[in-house]
Amino acid sequence: MKKVQVTGKTVEEAVAAALEQLQTSKDQVEISVLEDSKKGFFGLGGKPAVVEVTVKADPVKSAIDYLEDVTSKMGVPVTITQRQENDHLVLDLSGDKIAILIGKRGQTLNALQLLTNMVANSDPASKHVKIVLDAENYRTRRQESLERLAEHSAQKVFFTKKSFAFEPMPANERKVIHLALKENRDVETTSEGVEPFRKVVIRPTSSSKR
Repeated sequence: MKKVQVTGKTVEEAVAAALEQLQTSKDQVEISVLEDSKKGFFGLGGKPAVVEVTVKADPVKSAIDYLEDVTSKMGVPVTITQRQENDHLVLDLSGDKIAILIGKRGQTLNALQLLTNMVANSDPASKHVKIVLDAENYRTRRQESLERLAEHSAQKVFFTKKSFAFEPMPANERKVIHLALKENRDVETTSEGVEPFRKVVIRPTSSSKR
């Protein structure tokens, strides 16, 4: 977090100098007046104003900076674009070796997503932001795959009358399973366990057991 202390003849002058030094605007900072200016008698004995100006934490910028740094260190530099989708921000990653960042069944991408959210929301004073990482439309392909898997698993549960537990998955993927089977009266779904090992369990309903 960038922070400077600046003096000036007035508070306004000191703040203006601080903003120029930080290369930012007034709405992006927090200002604390450490000492107000005082006029002397006949131009003597006056005191300048002293202000402390702190750049507010930008969770999205922190997230992008983190991703650019970690992917570069992994040897997989990426281009990042962002878009707002309902209640969350999607950061789309693209690059030559994007499969490395996705990993098996999206495990690497999910791990990066968890760490990125931790970095973005590390400052409790900043507004909380929910970030979903995508990589060249992987999430859409994964959603379609999960929906098919949900239907297949529900049929298995219906015929065997035995519960089925998926492998642990992030909240956005668990939501796909729940929504896919929401209208299915033969089974019910619950999320169980503690993050990051929380998983979806499908059970036969009492009516389907008859």
